Formats: sequence, C-alpha cells, structure tokens
Amino acid sequence: METPTARWRRLLPRTPGRWAAAVAALAVLVGGGTWTAVADDGPPAVQREDRMLRPGGVPIDTSYFTAGGSGKRPAVLIGHGFGGSKNDVRAQAEKLAADGYAVLTWSARGFGKSGGAISLNDPDGEVKDVSGLIDWLAKRPEVQLDKKGDPRVGLTGASYGGAVSLLAAGRDQRVDAIAPVITYWNLADALFPDGVFKKLWAGIFITTGGGCEKFEKRLCEMYERVAVSGKPDAAATKLLTERSPSAVADRIKVPSLLLQGQSDSLFPLGQADAMQKAISANGAPVSVDWISGGHDGGDNETPRVEGRVGAWFDRYLKEETGTDTGPAFRVTRTGGIDSTDGAALKRGASSDTYPGLRSGGREIPLGEGTKTFRNPAGSAPPAISAVPGVGGGLSQLSSLGVGLSLDFPGQFGRFESAPLATSVHVTGTPTARVTVKATEGRDAVLFGKVYDVSPDGRQQVLPSQLVAPYRITPDQQGKPIELALPAVDHEFDAGHRMRLVFSATDLGYASPAEPATYTVTADGPLTVPTAPAVKTAAAALPWWTWGLPAAALVIAAALLITARRRTATPAPDPALTDVPLQITGLSKKYAKSVDRYAVRELSFRVEKGQVLGLLGPNGAGKTTTLRMLMGLITPDEGEIRVFGQAIRPGAPVLSRVGAFVEGAGFLPHLSGRANLDLYWQATGRPAEDAYIDEALEIAGLGDALARAVRTYSQGMRQRLAIAQAMLGMPDLLILDEPTNGLDPPQIREMRDVMIRYAAGGRTVIVSSHLLSEVEQSCTHLVVMDRGRLVQAGPVAEITGSGDMILVTTAEEVSEPLAEKVACLPGIGSAVRLDDGRGLLVRLDGATTSRLVADLVRLDVPVTGVGPHRRLEDAFLTLISGGAA
Repeated sequence: METPTARWRRLLPRTPGRWAAAVAALAVLVGGGTWTAVADDGPPAVQREDRMLRPGGVPIDTSYFTAGGSGKRPAVLIGHGFGGSKNDVRAQAEKLAADGYAVLTWSARGFGKSGGAISLNDPDGEVKDVSGLIDWLAKRPEVQLDKKGDPRVGLTGASYGGAVSLLAAGRDQRVDAIAPVITYWNLADALFPDGVFKKLWAGIFITTGGGCEKFEKRLCEMYERVAVSGKPDAAATKLLTERSPSAVADRIKVPSLLLQGQSDSLFPLGQADAMQKAISANGAPVSVDWISGGHDGGDNETPRVEGRVGAWFDRYLKEETGTDTGPAFRVTRTGGIDSTDGAALKRGASSDTYPGLRSGGREIPLGEGTKTFRNPAGSAPPAISAVPGVGGGLSQLSSLGVGLSLDFPGQFGRFESAPLATSVHVTGTPTARVTVKATEGRDAVLFGKVYDVSPDGRQQVLPSQLVAPYRITPDQQGKPIELALPAVDHEFDAGHRMRLVFSATDLGYASPAEPATYTVTADGPLTVPTAPAVKTAAAALPWWTWGLPAAALVIAAALLITARRRTATPAPDPALTDVPLQITGLSKKYAKSVDRYAVRELSFRVEKGQVLGLLGPNGAGKTTTLRMLMGLITPDEGEIRVFGQAIRPGAPVLSRVGAFVEGAGFLPHLSGRANLDLYWQATGRPAEDAYIDEALEIAGLGDALARAVRTYSQGMRQRLAIAQAMLGMPDLLILDEPTNGLDPPQIREMRDVMIRYAAGGRTVIVSSHLLSEVEQSCTHLVVMDRGRLVQAGPVAEITGSGDMILVTTAEEVSEPLAEKVACLPGIGSAVRLDDGRGLLVRLDGATTSRLVADLVRLDVPVTGVGPHRRLEDAFLTLISGGAA
C-alpha cells in the first residue's frame, strides 16, 4: 500500500516557472525522460529524471537523481533486491543525491518496467547492463571523471543488487568502491550448500521472480530438474557458480564494505566471510558488518546501514580522508528488552581486525556415545528451523529464550554439554568431529545445529534459527570428519548447556525420499569461536544520569545568550498580549545555502482555544517552523511572537509553551506519577505550579498512574508523555506527530486529549500526517508546501469546496432510495451516511440546485444541503496547485 509520504511526494508539482519547464522539456527531448523535484526539510531539493535506456540491448527503466550546484560529483549506482524494482531504493538515492552524489537506480531485467528475462546476474546480461549504465554516467556533465569514459563511481544494493555490485567490480575496472548488503558470494553454495538442495528458498526465488517463464530458459530448466530430483547436479552447480561474484574473486580490488545479516538462512554469514578473504587477499580495504536482520526478517538497521554506506563512499569516492568509515569488523548484538516499549535492545561490538569465523576456539566437552535415528519415508514430517519472514523476527530475541524450532522424535540424535561454569559468547562457526554412517550405502543428509538449553532443560533456543546441511557420501562415512555448524553471534549464559543436534530432515531443504537409518558418533568436543578481540560497546548511560546536568547546561547557556542579547530583543507588543502565536515574514535558509529556503515568508496567526493542524508534505518546512517556534534555531528573517513576546533562545515566555516532539524517556521501574514528579522537580519550579492532577485528568490515564511504566502500552506511554508536556498547564501546547505508533483506538483517545486541553481556552498546535485525524480534532489548519504558506483558515473553510455534496435528512434514507439518487442524470455516486440519515453525493455534471429539485421530486426529507470534501482531497489539491 502506498504510504502518505510516498503519495505526497508523487503528487508534488514541478517547480513553477519557465526555467523548470525548459529543464523538463530538455530532459524529454534528450533522453525520453521526465523531470521531477523532490524536497526535504534539510538538504537541497533533489531532481529526478526517469528514462528508458538500452545499455545491453534490452530496455532498462532508470531514475537519475542530482541535487544543487553545478560542480562535478562522484556517481553511485544502487541495485534493488530480487523481486523488486528501482522504486524500492528511491529514498536512499534521494539521500545520497542530497549529500552530493549523482545517483542512478534501475530496474533489473525482468523486473519493474524493464524488459528481458531474469538471468540471475549473467555476465552477458545484468552485469553488462551495469557497464552500460556506467558508460551513460561517463557522459553526464556533472559526473566527476577519473579519465575520459571513466566516471568516479560506487555501487551498492541489497541481496540481488549487492551481488551485481560485486560482479560489476570484478568485471568493470571503472568501479571505485562497493558496499553490498546481505548478498551472496557463490549462489551455488547458497542454494546447494554441501550438495543439499535449499528447496524452500529456491521456490521462493522462482515465485518472487514471477514464475519459471520469467526466467532465462536454461535457469528454468535447471530449477525444474533439481526440484524434481531433490538433488543438485554438476551442471546446475556450474551454471550458478559462473554467475556468482566468486567467479571473479581475483579481480575485485576496490574498497569493499560488506554488510551481512545474522538472521539469514538464504545467504548466511559464511558468504561474507568468503568475500572478505578473497577481496582482502587482493590488497583492497575491506570492512565487515554483521547486521541484526537478514532475509529471514528482523531489524535490517536501515538508517545505520545507509549511514555507514554513505560514509564509505565519502571516504573512497569523495576522498574525504578524515571520514570515519567504522571498524574493520562490527556486529550488532541483542541482549535484554527495553521495558518502556518491549523492543529488543541492541549494542554494537567491534574489533580493529576481522576475526574470521574460527577465532579464539574454546572446547566444550560433549557427552559421548553413538546416536541412531531414521530418515522417514518421504522425509516427512520435516524438522523446523528457519521459516523465511518469521524466523528472523524471533531470532532477534534468541538470547532472551524465545525461538521457533522443532525436531521430531526418532529423527535426530543429540549430544549435550555439562552446565557452563561461565558464560560463553560465540562469534563465528562452531565445529564438531563426528563419525557418520548410513544404511545400504546411501548418502547421509543431515542438518546440524547447536541449541542454547536453559538450566532446567525445559527450554531450548536455536540461535538465529539456523542449521547447517551436510551431504556425507559413502566414501566419507565410517571415519571422523569435521563438520562446520552455522555461524552465529550468541551468548550462552552460565548454567546453560550447549546441545549439538543432528536431524535427518529440515523444512527448508530436500532430504532423500527413501527411508534410511543414520548413526552419528561424537569424536571429540564441540569447538566454539569466541573472537576475544571483539569488544562490546559500553551500554549507553541511562538518560537521567546525563540528561539533567545537560539540561542545566543548556538552560545556563540559554540564559547567558539571553543576557547578552537582551538589548537587541524586540519590545513586547501590547496588542498581541492575548494572542498565543503570531508568525510574520518568517524565513530560514538551508545550512550553507545562499538561495535555498526551508521556510520562506511564512505568516499566520493562532488564537486562543484553537486546535491548529500544521500540514504539508515532506520538505514543506513544518519541522523547521516548529524548531524556530520553540527557540531551538533562529530564523534568518521575520519574527515569532508568543503572547506578544518575541521568541529568542531562552526567552522567558517559553515557560508558557509545552512541547512534545519525540517520545519521552521514562524510568521503567517507577510509576507514571513518580516519573512526572521527578521531571517537575528537575525543572526547579514550585510543586504547586505543576498542576499535575489537571494534566493527568486531561490525559485520562486513570489507575494506571500507580503502575510501573514498564507495564504501559504504547498508547499509555504516549499519553504520559503528553501529560508531561502539559505540566504547568502551558497556554500553548505543541505536539509533533503525537499519534505515531498508536493503533486506531489509541489515536481516538489522543484526539480527545487534544480537544479537552483546548476546551479550557488554551491553544494546541499539532503536526501530523494522519489527515483524517486532523480533520476530526483540529479547528483550524495551516497548509505549507516547499517552505511557503499555501492556505490557512478554519477546517470547514478549507474543506468546504469541491464536487462532493452532503445531504442531511430528517429520516433514515433506504438503500433503494440511495440507488435511485445515484442513477440521476449528472450524479456520479450517492452513498448513505453511517447512521443512514443522509447522503454523500458526488456531482458529475449536475448542479446543486438541480440535485435539490430531484431530491424533492423523490420525496427525500431533506433538512440540509452543503459542500463536503475530505481534508485529504483538499490537501492534495492545495499542494498540487489544484491538479489533484
């Protein structure tokens, strides 16, 4: 479903004026492209050109992003994931463009609007397309060149797009830096690990691609052949290997940032390990980052990942040598739950060198003996480990004793350690030496995993929900062999046990259909890597240990600034003493810009008792306006007056302003009431000025005030945060996105909170993207677009035009009667109101007077007729210049 933000951006009008029209026309004439402006509150506006190119003879749908200035800049290509299109990476492209790059995105063959068949990054297909796109970039006048035809260019992308980044770096020497994310090194190893067919993920590949007919014929035939036999053959392995980055391992010699997912049964951590070894052996700088999520789900840490990719390109494309590109190795660790919101807590661990997967091996003795178990006929029912899209979300909490795994009796053998005397943090690939035998001279197909078992033995957790498959041929059987288990980052607590399990089946893989009996003997301890050089970052200090001193410093600095500027502060305006807010000619330029404005010539006024909604698409300047209103930043021109007083940092009148901008931090072990008391004490103001009871009555928290905050729902925490903003009963209350993260019932409660607060003669300003809620809770609106005021006034006035007519009736309108009205000439539709006592009628040529005459003729008991338009319709019309 299209998000409101995406919809706003899609409907943003082109920049007005002859210059913009000329640029758009030129783009169409030169390359068949279209030009669009994309704004943001901070960086300069980003321009996008959409065009169809034929770099390898196949039509490829592309988007080209640039921003600001006429200087030369490096270029970045961003590939998308399998099954997606260029639209999936638009946000990252816009950010990089705003940061000074020329960014090109494209839909790979067979995806989006591009032509051709999917050939899984064929060197003569998708990889050749990338080289053609680099050729195109080399001809752009704004792109920095290393030499003629050789642009300064980097590549990034996730999964499918990450693999083509690696392949392009190996096959096109013009590539200068890469940052592949959760991708593969050898696709044959990923889909046929140790000769075992990863049937679930392979099927998802085919389905996501649109079916076998969407693929190159050889690939379709290969898949069907392997899926039927349940076992990969040499031809299949050869085909996928030839299209893998590993095929050009000795030719990838550029700085490489490798970001791999821990929750990833498709492309596990071993794929990134192989990348690191090969590329670093070529002498190129390499950093490895194990992120929290992956293809199985979970948190992919998108803001942090994109930030690190940007820094990587700043260092190796812009050649900003002072840029911190991060450590050689980093891993995100999960431990504990945030009691305020129930989210898993994450901390980074790092080292100055990459430890590999077997650093700091520690031997864990296992129980001896031989285990015998069977592979059932048809290999069903199968054991369960990773479930794509489900397992990853649970794997985030594996260190907390939560997981999803199932082994069926008689189908597995297990070996268990004694309780651990101390905790053991495993980072890498555990290994075990075992002897395996299968009956009747058949291959033994096994799945190895290491469980974390609780002290009472009742609970076992499979770290990251991962298993390692093995195909042990008859010539390998009957003698000790070393088996590598899944690479993970997981802490086993003291008192817990490690349980090594070998199962005959797994849901994600193909096992032999013929029944067989397996015996497994443990020939030594389980060796687990501890990576001693990897150090976990210190936990962040609780906010209250630094927040109050920091607040004191901020207040002191504000007072000092106020004292220094007191002589320059405008005198109060007696005529505005009772006016909560008046903004006049307000302007603010972007940082380091002489002609780009975040807010420009903004003027509006807010009266007592109003609930004012501040609306606008991304880049409208709402956040910048609120920051100036709260004295956090200073305008370049114009002024803001609150109750007649000019706003300056530290202005005394700000004590009459309460603000809720981001989620407040509360002490989870204290009650809601105690948290508010502690906050008010920190302000140093008299207790009787807090009006805590009044604020709490409006917030409507009831008996929950006596409970610990850690027991609160998201909606309760949000209301407590707004109650904190209401302390002192400020005359002007500013709420920025107060309904974020709330469900519909909680949103309705928040609406009631705002209405009750303003009912006492106070004023509320709320910035929100939920137009339906703004329409129901606000009395007045200010609509902004690209820094300027579009319209201001009562909600009814702004929505009260258009072709939608509200007809109210004295009696309930029957459905047959509504259908008759809908069939009248010039009527587009007629829909009964929820209570049945009226109609919403859309005019399609008829006039209002004609509609009234027809309603009287049909004996409809009309009590009122007037225009009706949803705020969403009015809003989109306003920001699109009437074109919506």
